Amino acid sequence: MRGPYGRFTEASLPVSELGAFRLPCRCGLWRLPEVGQTCIIRSMAKPVLISPSILSADFLHLQDALAQAEAAGADWVHIDVMDGHFVPNLTMGPFIVEACRRATRLPLDVHLMIENPDRLLPAFVDAGADYLTVHVEACPHLPRTLQSIRDGSVRAGVSLNPGTPASVLTEILPMVDLVLVMSVNPGYSGQGFMSSVLPKIGQIRQALDHLGAQARLQVDGGISPKTAPAAVRAGADVLVAASAIFGHPQGIAAGLEALRRSVA
Repeated sequence: MRGPYGRFTEASLPVSELGAFRLPCRCGLWRLPEVGQTCIIRSMAKPVLISPSILSADFLHLQDALAQAEAAGADWVHIDVMDGHFVPNLTMGPFIVEACRRATRLPLDVHLMIENPDRLLPAFVDAGADYLTVHVEACPHLPRTLQSIRDGSVRAGVSLNPGTPASVLTEILPMVDLVLVMSVNPGYSGQGFMSSVLPKIGQIRQALDHLGAQARLQVDGGISPKTAPAAVRAGADVLVAASAIFGHPQGIAAGLEALRRSVA
């Protein structure tokens, strides 16, 4: 149901749906849920934010595309950084982030799909990133990487590929400002949404709510007016969309409006 400050959700969920997550005790420590336990989850859902991904934007007119997105009510700008190693595609780097910083006042949501991201963190911080998200699969010393991001006064995010279970977040969830669930195999825009990740989104939402965390839960990959409602029902509160916005036949504003209406 909906309250004065957003959607209020309450769910009664068996432990089997919590996956391998441990639950926080009142003492602040973590414990495993007991078999057969039912967990009551209550949360005041945050407003859903939309972060258009410039991966599908016209780079010949990138400044204009960003201006249109901002004018149409986009909340963030999503920048997909790929190195040709961690993912097959090769895209943009700090120079593009710096150009976007000059072109828009919106928060820059930078997704690092790269190997050894630690070596480039200072460059992206200096370029003006507001969020820096790294992949759990690419960071053998993830807590140190997240702390390095925060030391640069930037919000720290962590991302999971479709095949990575939610349970890998158990130890680091209190350290993040953003969790990004990939709903496609990363590398290219225009792929179809993988509905198999919906239970994982739900598991992470449950864990965040149990922790009382303010971290945002983002979904990226195949997001459109047809798939966005399922992602939001599962617990997402930030939607990344590329072709559904920048490739909309009626233009960027129409793409944003269609996406927002679908989750209103």
